[in-house]
Amino acid sequence: MANEQTLEVLSRLIGFDTTSVRSNLALMAWVQDYLSSFGVDSELVYDEAKTKANLYATVGPVNKAGVMLSGHTDTVPVTGQNWTHPPYRLTEENGRLYGRGTADMKGFIAVVLAAVPEMKAANLQTPIHLAFSYDEEIGCLGVRRLIETMRRHPVQPAFCIIGEPTGMQVVNKHKGKLAACVTVRGQACHSGMAPQGVNAVNYAARLIGWLEREGLKRHSEGPFEEGYEIPYSTIHTGTVQGGTALNIVPDHCSFLFEMRNIAAEDPRRLLQQLRDLADDLVTDMRRVGPDCGIDIEVTTEYPGLSTAEDAEVIAFVRTLAERDTIASINFGTEGACSAGSWRFPRSSAALAAWTRGTSRMNLSS
Repeated sequence: MANEQTLEVLSRLIGFDTTSVRSNLALMAWVQDYLSSFGVDSELVYDEAKTKANLYATVGPVNKAGVMLSGHTDTVPVTGQNWTHPPYRLTEENGRLYGRGTADMKGFIAVVLAAVPEMKAANLQTPIHLAFSYDEEIGCLGVRRLIETMRRHPVQPAFCIIGEPTGMQVVNKHKGKLAACVTVRGQACHSGMAPQGVNAVNYAARLIGWLEREGLKRHSEGPFEEGYEIPYSTIHTGTVQGGTALNIVPDHCSFLFEMRNIAAEDPRRLLQQLRDLADDLVTDMRRVGPDCGIDIEVTTEYPGLSTAEDAEVIAFVRTLAERDTIASINFGTEGACSAGSWRFPRSSAALAAWTRGTSRMNLSS
């Protein structure tokens, strides 16, 4: 079970409703005050509307590269879910902690913050950087602004550990994602005169059927990438909305789909193929309705992550986590957005120096 300080911090974090549609500024103000009480300065990087912010702070020397510990502050909604405990109040029961975000991922942030007094007392020779972001759950949006700001800093972190819930497995890769909204504009008429209209639902169904067939093709033919529970790219349609009444040929239909791609596939190729098919369908639609059309808008996109198994950073994190193995996950993280921005020291001597600099910090308890 977590120690008393971690529980106290986690209780405060859970108390803030930071669902992605809401602001996280109240939580960030609390974190800034908390860090300031231990003499740690922090920087906020806002979104355009200044309703949300990322936070960046350094414990230890600011003129050296260091280890970055990263987590997102936003959570997914609780609407329509049958919670047996209050989602925004930490509850302990039978050795378990309940509350929205306890695992994903305020629990990690609480562990990191609870360790700040120990970090300060350790007289660190290698700094520990803290990076807390907004809007990870809706496409890793906030961290992109944070990365751009950090690139202007004179000293960059050497590498980043993201505390997503993996059961303490050391994860070195995950799939990328491309999500898009497809809007079909047809031509309405009475259903008794259906041939004089353009059924937007039917044309949307053709596109959805094509996406399903492409997904099935990857299931049977690949390409495949070992290490994943599902070792191929997946294609999924999540929502469909269209039509107003059964006796009216629908003039509108929209749907959302996504592709979770392995490294061997470029999701933009699938997107272009879908657009080519849509162009062909529009030509057919406009034979009846000249104002018909199909719009495809990318709503979310982030790359996959792939860190070499023999990279020294993997050996380093295995030591911290006391794990001999590595794993792959099917969900995305902010790690892919910053991959390649920082480089871990290559020599074994440097690795030993990093280990000595951070071994007193047990951030996995």
